[in-house]
Amino acid sequence: MSDRSHVPEFNPQGPQLVYVAVADHIEARIRTGELQPGARLPAERDLAQEYGVAYLTVRRAAQVLRERGLIVTVHGRGTFVADPVPPAD
Repeated sequence: MSDRSHVPEFNPQGPQLVYVAVADHIEARIRTGELQPGARLPAERDLAQEYGVAYLTVRRAAQVLRERGLIVTVHGRGTFVADPVPPAD
């Protein structure tokens, strides 16, 4: 992403899988600073409503973000932006 100050619009109709599109959009929000390191993410059901997708789609997107090292989930506490955020590829 070349412009780190702007989060692109979420486009679930794009060529990629919807859960990957959600993960990419949340990653963009993290990289631009909209979601700060250590910040708690909204509940998965709230994110599903925000993005207009199924709950399981957000769960899969969260798994992708965990694999990328961008978020961590603490059982009983929630999901947080990794601190520090790993560098972009």
